Amino acid sequence: MFDLDRYRVTPGAAFDLSTHAPDDLSGFDGDKDAGKRLVEEQSVRLEELQELLYAEGKHKVLLVLQAMDTAGKDSTIRHVFRSVDPIGVRVTSFKKPTDEELAHDYLWRVHRHTPGTGEISIFNRSHYEDVLVVRVHGLVPEARWRRRYEHIRAFEQLLVDEGTTLIKCFLHISPEAQAERLQARLDDETKRWKFRKGDLAERARWPEYTAAYEEALSATSTPDAPWYVIPSDRKWYRNLVVGQVLIQALESLDMEYPSPEEDLEGVVIR
Repeated sequence: MFDLDRYRVTPGAAFDLSTHAPDDLSGFDGDKDAGKRLVEEQSVRLEELQELLYAEGKHKVLLVLQAMDTAGKDSTIRHVFRSVDPIGVRVTSFKKPTDEELAHDYLWRVHRHTPGTGEISIFNRSHYEDVLVVRVHGLVPEARWRRRYEHIRAFEQLLVDEGTTLIKCFLHISPEAQAERLQARLDDETKRWKFRKGDLAERARWPEYTAAYEEALSATSTPDAPWYVIPSDRKWYRNLVVGQVLIQALESLDMEYPSPEEDLEGVVIR
């Protein structure tokens, strides 16, 4: 069994990102090749569990991915869910709010994208932007964004109480790994479109984002909606750990295929 406890943020405890190495591999007793093979196996198992989730139609699953730029949210989704039937999976990418979204409370644009029964919803960024970017850039007064921790805990508890399994993963990379990945975007003409000069301005705020993430993870990791800090300097290990978190959560639901609505005994297709 994969040891995930080391990556879980303890509810109610102070949190220090410096105690979580972004290049950590200690949760897995194997090398890179073995890890990549296990990622492939996990993808097949996840496909089976997602089909069961969809068929049973009783449970809902929400995966929240947060990270600094280049940590690999898109790549994680592609690799972990590569074998999953898209009919039961929805991905929502939360970008800069529109005028319509800004005219409502900050959770308005989020709630309508949460999963229905039998679905897995994936948030590529999320409501946490409103205690991260908003905080770092001073978009609202401190007293206002600080109240949002309580809002978020209540919102997520509502989802859990109504049957949603909530999984939150912070993809944790080092400044050195980010520098390499940003440079790779510049050096590859097929990836250069992803690069913005504003990325460097955000990178310069690394200490501010670190402080924002530490407080947000500490304030909102709860027994029913815990945060996992995923070491992400090595992409294969990142995919491996996220896949394990998902699989263990889905297997804990103890799902079963439903019985057919009609008696099919003796039915033969000729």
